Amino acid sequence: MPSNDFVRTVSRNFRVLVIGGSYGGLSAALALIDLSQGRLPRFNCNPDAKAPPHRIPIQITVVDKRDGYFHLIGSPKALACEKFASEAWTRFQDIPGLKSPNLSFIQGSVSSVDFSAKVAHIVDADTNNNRTEPYDYLIAGSGLRRSFPTVPQSLRRDEFLKEARGHMTNVKQARDGIVVVGGGAVGVEMAAELKILNPAQKVTLIHSRKRLLSSEPLPDDFAERVVSILRDTGVEVILGQRVIDTTAVDTKNETRVWNLTLSDGQQLKTGHVLNAVSQSVPTSTYLPKEALNEEGYIKVHRSLQFSGAIPNAEHHWAVGDLTAWEGIKRCGGAMHMGHHAAINIHQHMMAQCIGGKPDYQTLQPFPSVMGLALGKTAVSYIPSEGTREGEDLMKSLFGKDMGHTICWNYMRLGEAC
Repeated sequence: MPSNDFVRTVSRNFRVLVIGGSYGGLSAALALIDLSQGRLPRFNCNPDAKAPPHRIPIQITVVDKRDGYFHLIGSPKALACEKFASEAWTRFQDIPGLKSPNLSFIQGSVSSVDFSAKVAHIVDADTNNNRTEPYDYLIAGSGLRRSFPTVPQSLRRDEFLKEARGHMTNVKQARDGIVVVGGGAVGVEMAAELKILNPAQKVTLIHSRKRLLSSEPLPDDFAERVVSILRDTGVEVILGQRVIDTTAVDTKNETRVWNLTLSDGQQLKTGHVLNAVSQSVPTSTYLPKEALNEEGYIKVHRSLQFSGAIPNAEHHWAVGDLTAWEGIKRCGGAMHMGHHAAINIHQHMMAQCIGGKPDYQTLQPFPSVMGLALGKTAVSYIPSEGTREGEDLMKSLFGKDMGHTICWNYMRLGEAC
């Protein structure tokens, strides 16, 4: 059993501010709670790892613009299936694994951070008032800003359920079918899910490039397999054509019909258009430019400490999609980053408590891997295995709920801290 005695008395709790309550931020917070209480982190996969010999008092505050945890990779299904929509968003206050005296939540957004004073300025969502939050360590994990329908735009669970129901109504009532514009990961998953849940509806996917997933570093056979599965599912796929005009041509009976003009002059009529061409933008506007690269991603060392020329850089860490990191951004990578950052922050805390130098772990670049849920079938690419597909693969990668249960259990959100 780990000792509860301090080698040196700590005068106050370490205050940790986590910006972002999704995969990376929650993983970091929960792993840090485990370590601070003398336990191995819940995500530990190292059989040689030993529990910390001391407890360290900490208080973690998570700031998020939403009122709960939303399973982002399940967004295509959550916006198409009312039952899953209800499961995909859980308020923070209703999650057993987050009910800890060491953990609190603020619904709001960070407007700026003072690195020298180690203070964050927060706009509270409930009051719209400004407040300040001092910290000893900051973990930036607020991710990317994405538009609808890539992610819902609601900030509260009840609003999201209304948003999802409105979207489902538009899909079901659409005359002349549905068009999904954009053949990235979200577009192809959304098109497949809509067709599976609405088999009588015509679903068309339009992508401007000659191959789907054209922005991802993946082999051609992966993209070809995705096209084949979509067409087998009943989705019409149009490649190499850009939508250059979208015009409402009929508003009778409160039902709108859209006329789409493609770059080759082709005309399409549809009852509903979903734009899945989402230009993801880093949510890093609260950070100084010295901490960011040219695209707005946070510059980090392999330890996930900030590497920019900023004061107190050793007290600032970044996880998830907001980091300038190699490889395809995935929720599994974000959770791994959260676990990794927590271990290194705990090392820094231990060094402050008992002396010595932190023994940081270094994280390696992520390989280019991807798994997509396409209706009843999944397709994946791993360099060592190549491209695979099948219903069994769907079960192993995503289960029955787009990976929601897998992520929930990995973070042990259903268990009390």
